[in-house]
Amino acid sequence: MKKRITQMIIAVLLISVAPFMTTQASAATGNEIVNYAKTLQGVPYQYGGSTPSGFDCSGYTSYVYKNIAGISLNRTAATQYSQGTVVSKANLQPGDLVFFDNLGYTSHVGIYIGNSQFISATSSKGIAIASINDPYYWGKYYLGAKRVASASVASVTTKTVTDGKFTDVSSSHPAYVAIKELNIDGVINGFENQQFRPNAEVTRGQAAAMVNRVLKLTPKNQSRFSDVPTNHTFAKDIAAMNEAGILSGYTTGRFGLNDSLTKSQLAVILDRAFKISAATENQVRTASIYNDVPKTYWAHDPIVALKAIDQTTVFQTSYYQVNAEASRAEFSAAVYSAVESK
Repeated sequence: MKKRITQMIIAVLLISVAPFMTTQASAATGNEIVNYAKTLQGVPYQYGGSTPSGFDCSGYTSYVYKNIAGISLNRTAATQYSQGTVVSKANLQPGDLVFFDNLGYTSHVGIYIGNSQFISATSSKGIAIASINDPYYWGKYYLGAKRVASASVASVTTKTVTDGKFTDVSSSHPAYVAIKELNIDGVINGFENQQFRPNAEVTRGQAAAMVNRVLKLTPKNQSRFSDVPTNHTFAKDIAAMNEAGILSGYTTGRFGLNDSLTKSQLAVILDRAFKISAATENQVRTASIYNDVPKTYWAHDPIVALKAIDQTTVFQTSYYQVNAEASRAEFSAAVYSAVESK
């Protein structure tokens, strides 16, 4: 393998919130849970919603805890109230779950963020911050609080995988070599129970941060996207990627911080960052064409280039599935291939 893994690949994957680093419960503090929860401000309310396209209250808390702490919460506010340990109002800490009975039962849940405030998904404002002592509404319906994060730490397996032998990535997996080599070199880790979760999604925010760790671009202006707080870990990277035209936001004013990265976007981002289609121009012309990627498709050249440089066989298929979510395994295989092909 060429130079094993270069410093560039280390820079790509080692970021402070580490989308590819371990996110087990013991690693997530209350403040980290709060900071992540705040990045979703601006997402609208949707009954039954549990994704950044729209949340209801328990779908929101479940999403936050799962993605930042690796903790699975029950699906409804009432059943979440049965989890964790009871916390008095006087001893609330950031990251605790707070509950309300505004409909005559345990009907609402949010995340305590400090200073008597909590953040939650409400039907009137979407993801919004309010006071637990609001005398006109929430203060009258406050029910209690639970501390879930610390209660779940003991049940998490904390052994760190350093030899690439993840329990859910067999040697026959097409991305096995890419994942193993990156792990052995200490640039990516997994989750609890020695899992890598190869099929888990990669977000647009994570992609922006990882690419900019290579390019080291400094934005001229702060991020102005409605869903990217200026103090967010990825804010400067997102602003830099947007200014450089590598990964832009939506016309709605959102960046899509926590939106899934599609496979088409993955190929285009890699092309803009590593110039893979220019470097493989002759191969692109002669490479076999995906059945679902016509020459007129907006991302045709980057997608075909990715297939041409593929060092893992992950992209050696008949269909590319242009609108499918890019997985951790696919992202690992793509970045590994882009670096190894140079």
